Amino acid sequence: MEQSSPGVAVALVAPVEAGLHAQVLDHLGTTICGGELRPGMVLNIDDLVDRYAVSRSVVREVLRVLASIGFIETRRRVGIMIRPRDAWNVFDPQVIRWRLASSGRIAQLRSITELRTAVEPHAALLAAERVGHDEASDLVGLAAKMWAAGKAGDEARFLELDIDFHRRVLVASGNEMFVRLQDLVAEVLTGRHQHHLMPHHPHEQALQLHAEVAQAIQRRDGERARRAMVQLMEQAFGEMSSIWGQTGEPGGH
Repeated sequence: MEQSSPGVAVALVAPVEAGLHAQVLDHLGTTICGGELRPGMVLNIDDLVDRYAVSRSVVREVLRVLASIGFIETRRRVGIMIRPRDAWNVFDPQVIRWRLASSGRIAQLRSITELRTAVEPHAALLAAERVGHDEASDLVGLAAKMWAAGKAGDEARFLELDIDFHRRVLVASGNEMFVRLQDLVAEVLTGRHQHHLMPHHPHEQALQLHAEVAQAIQRRDGERARRAMVQLMEQAFGEMSSIWGQTGEPGGH
């Protein structure tokens, strides 16, 4: 019987390590976002190895990622310390996902909806000035598909189309800074669906406003596209407000 080469052994082990790394990273990230691990608390590598039943190499890699997004820092004579929220890279899609999965989801929904309200209307205005004919036509077609999926109550399909719609508007703006926000928008839209923070059937007003944004961009009417996107963001903000009211955490941090 042939012996496995070292390369094969590594290939078999690596996915297991990667899976453990992702699990530990997600749990620690969500725990920090939820405030169970508070700023100033100290992490111990050996304790984490025992708690998660993983190797030291997995723990070290997890800590490296957490440090890269501002969650932890190593201090001499102290150890690995949890950093305050204002040190976090809040634009990192992982951070957004963890905050949405934690008790801090209301604060995350509020801040990201405010950001979208500031950015996406101007992205729509720029898109009307810069988009190509084919891209504009595709956007109108996409809005029609969203309408059909929304009316049919196909939540998975609607989410897929909704993410694609907002991605295309950001890309069509021609602004490379806006384009980089597409993953952020995708995370919050996905999180709202995963955590049941969206209506089962999108409001007809939201469906109509997506169509108006697309049609205005196609007609190169930037101001109309901007106004329609403002209304769309306000409608989303209204949904958020109702959630905050139900949870008793209006803007909770």
